[in-house]
Amino acid sequence: MTAYEVNFDGLIGPTHNYAGLSFGNVASADNALQASNPREAALQGLAKMKRLAGLGLVQGVLPPHDRPHLATLRWLGFAGSDEAVLAAGATAEPELLRNVMAASPMWTANAATVAPGADTADGRVHFTPANLAAMFHRALEAETTGRILAAIFADEARFAHHPALPGGSAMGDEGAANHNRFAAHHGAPGVHMFVYGRRGFERTAPTRKFPARQAREASAAIARLHGLDTAKTVFVRQNPAAIDAGAFHNDVVAVANLNVLFHHERAFADTAKMRAEVQKAAGDLEITFIEAAEDEVPMADAVTSYLFNSQLVSLPGEDGMTLILPIEARETETTRRYLDRLVAEGGPIARAEFLDVRQSMRNGGGPACLRLRVVLTEDELAAVSGAAILDQGLYDALTAWVGRHYRDRLAPDDLADPALMRESFQALDDLTEILKLGSIYDFQRD
Repeated sequence: MTAYEVNFDGLIGPTHNYAGLSFGNVASADNALQASNPREAALQGLAKMKRLAGLGLVQGVLPPHDRPHLATLRWLGFAGSDEAVLAAGATAEPELLRNVMAASPMWTANAATVAPGADTADGRVHFTPANLAAMFHRALEAETTGRILAAIFADEARFAHHPALPGGSAMGDEGAANHNRFAAHHGAPGVHMFVYGRRGFERTAPTRKFPARQAREASAAIARLHGLDTAKTVFVRQNPAAIDAGAFHNDVVAVANLNVLFHHERAFADTAKMRAEVQKAAGDLEITFIEAAEDEVPMADAVTSYLFNSQLVSLPGEDGMTLILPIEARETETTRRYLDRLVAEGGPIARAEFLDVRQSMRNGGGPACLRLRVVLTEDELAAVSGAAILDQGLYDALTAWVGRHYRDRLAPDDLADPALMRESFQALDDLTEILKLGSIYDFQRD
């Protein structure tokens, strides 16, 4: 049966701001406390979705989370009306307020890990929301993410949902940003490569500067929960030096599509071992490894340009693959030269296309961060609930929705504004009507 790799992009929320919350994310730290433009950010994200749909890919939409996350403030002892809770939190714990206002759920590569039915023991598509235990502002996301995924993929005969993993940082799980799948075509049985930064119970940190977020034990647990074939599942250690250079997730230094892995020379702790294990698991499917050398693309340039935080896709009717890149990769001299050579030499990657997602990039997320890949057969795609698949009508409705509800400037001091909270909740209430998802937010359910 025909299958599609559907990119479910996170719609950027109305509280998109630069709080610099993600320790280890260079761009997030460099732009901390600057004013943001939520309207421009959301429109850039929608333009990216529309472009990929225009290239012939099936494009999905995941809604933002409710921010401020008042349930967290109440859990931590702030009481009263919504306005009173917001005001008390802003006064007593301004850093906490910045965390509960984060628009980070936009980066849906971290939303969950997904296994297609071709690979799972029961033949269903499996979802496990990431617990994102390494960062407080992201650890707030799992429950709402699970609720959203269950609303969109509601058919229990075709979709299986697991809760986020327990155990705090020992079971730290960062979702699909540390996971790649190889297959002859999207509907074929595949090989799963889970990349981890540390072991959950290590006594000594593997990195010197920034935390390694993904635990091997978490990856192994997800593989078990999803019923993956152990012979076709590989666990690979990320290079600690890459993490310390700002590659806080493996998708900052590597991206895969079908039988191709495009990665930086220093992405993995043991590249030769990684290649041997992936090829062994793939059997007769020959894997092509494309490696960018450090002397051609310095790691620092790879991180700032997000060369590898791109989408590597196969377009309908085209033989070669296409890289969907941020325009920063074209503006960085080393990565531009490298891409020109890569495309000219006639390998699997035949084309590079550049998109403007600067508002996301300034907060530390490129094109790959903004999408969760979900392989669906035609029947599974038809079973997707609500209006989560982008077409021209939905694009027009979402663009108009952004224009009605989003501010074009958001400064750090604006986060405590109760009007922003009311605007955000009203926007999300309207959005659930557009996407036909029902009551997925706490403020709708209380």
